[in-house]
Amino acid sequence: QVQLVESGGGLVRPGGSLRLSCVSSGSTFSINNMGWYRQAPGKQRELVASITSAGRTNYADSVKGRFTISRDNAKNTVYLQMNSLKPEDTAVYYCNAAPRAVWNWGQGTQVTVSS
Repeated sequence: QVQLVESGGGLVRPGGSLRLSCVSSGSTFSINNMGWYRQAPGKQRELVASITSAGRTNYADSVKGRFTISRDNAKNTVYLQMNSLKPEDTAVYYCNAAPRAVWNWGQGTQVTVSS
């Protein structure tokens, strides 16, 4: 079973930046399409960014132009650079396969945007 470990979250002021990382234990990481999801309190988990094995990216409208997803196959790691953060970005962020999650969820990393 693939294990996913997210890190990099924290408390940041509006307009600030964070870089999230997710390390996968999967042996087929390089051929997996990966995504970052988030779940805010009282809301359903949503896919906010995805990257194919070839490096093609896609973003939810709510984060387009502010977030950048990337991957390092040599490190089995997918990243999410988040700039111009807004209070509505506050959520627990997770990574998984995309566009449909197929592995058990990791613990996630909390991102809180507040002044």
